[in-house]
Amino acid sequence: MLFQSTHSVAIAFLATTVASFPAVNWYTGRTSIARPELLAYPHNSGRQIPLSPARTTECFVKPQRNSSDDAPAILQAFKDCNGGGTVVLDANYTIATALDLTFLDSVDVALSGTIKFGGTIDYWIANAFQYDFQDSRAYWKIGGKDVNIFGGGVGLIDGNGQPWWDAFAKNDSLLRPIAVVIDGLEGGSMTGIRMIDPPNWFNLIANSSDILVSDMVLSAKSSNENEIHNTDGWDTYRSDHVVIQNSVIDNNDDCVSFKPNSTNMVVQGLACNGSHGISVGSLGQYIDQYDIVENIYVYNNTMSNASDAARIKVWPGINSVLQPTLSGGGGSGYVKNITYEKYESINNDWAIEVNQCYGQSNTTLCELYPSNMTISDIYFIDMWGTTSDAHDPDVGTLVCSSPEQCYNFHARNISITSPSGSSQFICANFDTSDLEGVDCLSDD
Repeated sequence: MLFQSTHSVAIAFLATTVASFPAVNWYTGRTSIARPELLAYPHNSGRQIPLSPARTTECFVKPQRNSSDDAPAILQAFKDCNGGGTVVLDANYTIATALDLTFLDSVDVALSGTIKFGGTIDYWIANAFQYDFQDSRAYWKIGGKDVNIFGGGVGLIDGNGQPWWDAFAKNDSLLRPIAVVIDGLEGGSMTGIRMIDPPNWFNLIANSSDILVSDMVLSAKSSNENEIHNTDGWDTYRSDHVVIQNSVIDNNDDCVSFKPNSTNMVVQGLACNGSHGISVGSLGQYIDQYDIVENIYVYNNTMSNASDAARIKVWPGINSVLQPTLSGGGGSGYVKNITYEKYESINNDWAIEVNQCYGQSNTTLCELYPSNMTISDIYFIDMWGTTSDAHDPDVGTLVCSSPEQCYNFHARNISITSPSGSSQFICANFDTSDLEGVDCLSDD
């Protein structure tokens, strides 16, 4: 069995609830929060993340009084405490220049203060770290081996998104930075931190493995008429063995998105509001890329006031333009062994959406150029709740390119109702014989 439950409930419960008590540094008189002991619970991705040894040194970062940028001091602290130390961020800090922290080895980050991103939009346009995938940009990137970032429920990362949303309202091709990028990290965790107002996604986990994310609170809200945009909670990319659990997210885009080559992942115990769902994809965007998303377990989550609860989205076989900064299609690959189980839907537009025509409004083109992605071994188990009136009387849509591209779909104990009391789904181009509790109507 790929996704394993923790065998000892009592031990796991204690391990997931150990508090972060402050520790006093007798030389400086300053305090730091202790690293929590966390497990992936009740399910892990097939293995627990490696345990980190105790850290032996502390590096307290003093905010710069006469500077609007604490990035140099933070960088120096990581160099000083690399190889077995804890960097303590217990005050208010501004990061106004790009910060590359991908060299870390056996380091903890105790964040009981606030990190806020500053600097000008022009600076970040020129200097943010760039990723080819979806033209992503990053304020900073964190990687290496055995890195734990924890906030004890009080640490805050402020993405300072409002100036970016205001600028985006005037220029919708503006490439905005992600608040936190974990890139190339082998073994680590991010826990107990509040995050607010990223210009773009909250988090990207890329090129990484054995990562645990837990007890996070994410919120994005505009202070004026300019809307927030693309505030994905977590996107995973080219990563393996990741668990995201026990967190609260209020945003306007994917709560979690499994992007290309995300494998062996668990998402459990999330409460998401206002999002685009817990999504597989989008995939098949780039014609020269082979995308895989496999072995994903989405367990015991609640989705409210979103466009979707459970969602699988892949691009068609022809180039399509979804947004000025998001287009693609024609890529190939597969989606396999995806399970959504124990999932409550509250007032979502779709309870379930499977879409092989993502980004293309012309369905005739999708029929002429079907997706090159196959979707198979999909399970929807114990889903209940309500949908909004957006598509009433339909509560879900599962539309594939062809039976050859979608197969082995299964459903059990599905109880979703629309405002009118209907529970019907739109289904097309796949075998629906094993969809118990799904009232399928043909997409004609």
